[in-house]
Amino acid sequence: MNMICLGDQPSVTPQSQKNEKDLLHAYCEHGSTKARDELITRYLPLVYGVSRRYSQRGEQLEDLVQVGCIGLIKAIDRFDLSRGVALSTYATPNIIGEIKRYFRDKGWAVKVPRGLLELNMRLEQVSGSLAGSVHRSPSIEELADAVDATPEEVMEAIEAGRSRNSLSLDHSLSRGDDDDDRLPLDTIGNFEDGFETAEHRLILEPGFARLSNRERTILHQRFFEGLTQSQIAANIGVSQMHVSRLIRRALAKVRTEIESRERKERKTA
Repeated sequence: MNMICLGDQPSVTPQSQKNEKDLLHAYCEHGSTKARDELITRYLPLVYGVSRRYSQRGEQLEDLVQVGCIGLIKAIDRFDLSRGVALSTYATPNIIGEIKRYFRDKGWAVKVPRGLLELNMRLEQVSGSLAGSVHRSPSIEELADAVDATPEEVMEAIEAGRSRNSLSLDHSLSRGDDDDDRLPLDTIGNFEDGFETAEHRLILEPGFARLSNRERTILHQRFFEGLTQSQIAANIGVSQMHVSRLIRRALAKVRTEIESRERKERKTA
C-alpha cells in the first residue's frame, strides 16, 4: 500500500476549530486545494484514533491509517456546508466505513467483484428473517425478490460467497462419515501431452490436406518417426539432397495454406 506522509500528529485546538469554517468555505466554495490539504492534516488525529480501535485485528496500524485517510478525504470532498454539521461528525462514519470495507474485502480467500460481494452480504442479512417468515429455506426467486435482484445474480452471489474461506491442499476430503482419506492434491489430474498434440494437429490439418501422399509420407518419417534425410532417401529411392528439397517444398505448402486460412478467418471475424 502506498503510504501517505503523515509527519507529526497535530491536535485540533480551539484556534484551529475557529478557522475550520473558513477552510471549509475556501475549499467547498472556491476549490482551494491548500485549504483541503490543511483540513486533511488537522483531522489526521481523528483518523489515528479510529484506526487504533481496529488495530488488534491482525493489520498494521499504518495500513489502517492509510485506509482511514481515504475515508477522510472522501468526507472532505463530499462535505456540504448547508447541512450545518461539524466535519468531524460527518467524517467519522466515513472513516469507519472505509476501514470496515478494507477488512471485508481483504477477508475473502478469492478476490470477488464488489457488486457480488455486497449482494452476498445483503443475502446473508435477509435470508434468516425470510426463512423465519416462510418457515423453510427461501427459494432463489424469493431471495431475488427480497434483495431486488435477478435469480441469476443471486445464484452468482451465493457461489461467490463460497470464496470467503479456503482449505489447505493438505486438508482431507473426508466428511467424517466415510472412508475417503484423499487430499485435494490427489484429485488434480496430470498434464496430458495429447492435449497439446491435438491442438497442433488442428492447426496443421488444413496445410497437410494440400500435400500429396508422397510428401505426407516424407514429413511423417522426418518429424514423427525421427528418421534422418539419408534414411528417408534410402526408403523412397532418391538422393538425400532431393529429400531435403521435398521437405522444404512441403513445409512451404503447409505454411502458405495455414496463413491463407488465418487471413480469411480474420476478415470474417
